[in-house]
Amino acid sequence: MNFGPWEFIMDMALMSLLLFIAQLIRSRVKIVQNLYLPSSLIAGFLGLALSKQGLGVLPFSEQISSYAYLGIVILFASLFIGNENKESFKKVVNEVGDTFTLNLAAEIGQFGFALFAGTIIITRLFPEVNQAFSILMPAGFVGGHGYAAAIGGTLQEVGSWEEAITIGQTFATLGLLCGILGGLLLINIATKKGYTRLVKSMGQLPKSMQTGLVPKNERTVMGDNTVNPMSIDPLSWHILLVLIATAGGFYVQGWLKIIFPGITLPMFSLSMLAGIVVQYVLKFVKMDGYVDKRVMTRIGSSVTDYLVAFGVASIQLSIVIKYAIPILIMLGCGLFFAVFFVFFIGRKLFHNYWFERSIFIYGWSTGVVAMGVTLLRIVDPEFKSKTLEDYGMAYVFISFIEILIVALLPLFAIAGNGIIAGGVLLLIFIGLIGFTAFKYGIHRDDGTELRQGEIDKTFIKEANSN
Repeated sequence: MNFGPWEFIMDMALMSLLLFIAQLIRSRVKIVQNLYLPSSLIAGFLGLALSKQGLGVLPFSEQISSYAYLGIVILFASLFIGNENKESFKKVVNEVGDTFTLNLAAEIGQFGFALFAGTIIITRLFPEVNQAFSILMPAGFVGGHGYAAAIGGTLQEVGSWEEAITIGQTFATLGLLCGILGGLLLINIATKKGYTRLVKSMGQLPKSMQTGLVPKNERTVMGDNTVNPMSIDPLSWHILLVLIATAGGFYVQGWLKIIFPGITLPMFSLSMLAGIVVQYVLKFVKMDGYVDKRVMTRIGSSVTDYLVAFGVASIQLSIVIKYAIPILIMLGCGLFFAVFFVFFIGRKLFHNYWFERSIFIYGWSTGVVAMGVTLLRIVDPEFKSKTLEDYGMAYVFISFIEILIVALLPLFAIAGNGIIAGGVLLLIFIGLIGFTAFKYGIHRDDGTELRQGEIDKTFIKEANSN
């Protein structure tokens, strides 16, 4: 089948139709609302069922499997354009303390545990499986479909492993489901045991979070018009900056292949660097003040919706069946680490609201940050624990470390150094846990005692009775 611009547009149009249907389902079907399934995930499952792998109703092109990686290249291109955050590292450590060290530890620890323990298990039980297989579990869990596409794309580009993206997207899909269903289960357990501080039972989130439709009195502004539409549309202005950075990553990779034919750098990393260059150019010509970071974030989020949907829809079921047992083994490893972090590390080391802060980590470390926010809102409806505020400040520096992890770790895994890289990450993980315990202390209670700064349970009882 020939592939051209019309085929691409029709792929996007068909997926847009599925996203519309998915949003309609989310707004009307109660069980979907209660599970807080993202519309992009629903659309992906619909695409998988209606494409050639299923009923064969939708005429998607053969290229849809490449769209997830294309999406992550565009997403990374947008990350640093319009970035104005100037927090210092010292301020982050002093003000958000254990939120910074433990959120970073959760990410580094999951990659380290997967690479070290997972590689040993998989290579011994399944020697025919690619040696980089284990890294795809944390890629899907910690970073969702975006990082799964990024790391899977690197394994495909640099390591010539064509099945990597499908396996990564499978882990990301399973991770989201584990984040939703597992998170609701953990919250039920926590409320019964008295671990929660701000609610006594599973509450209902605002209707808009269940249906996905925001009423007028709850709506917020998406961004400012930073340029005059008589000159150029504000949305066009922001999109063109992202696409310039995307093109920069694409062409630089091509030039590097000519200059250094033996070296292949991931395109998403190069597009991110191109985005940084675009930001510096904007500053140089004194136009950086005309970029709204909120609009840039919305562009990235929009790309992510299609990325997730195409990622799920393009999962090749034959590959999933082929690797079913290794996938289940690594899935078990990922869930073990995530639950262990909540009930052992989080309970012992967070200075207050340990479960609220830990369930947020569980949400983003099995799926995406939005899932962490959803779970957090169930146990902290008014965000009184300050979990999100602290995480927002901490993530300024965590994001840089994330990018290094996503860019460099696949290269180590491809080269057969996964166990060594995993061991180093586990040592860093232990160091972060040790530093947190030393600087902020260890709590030896059973998790039900009030800690400094927490709301008195008498208040909770009164609040819940009103």
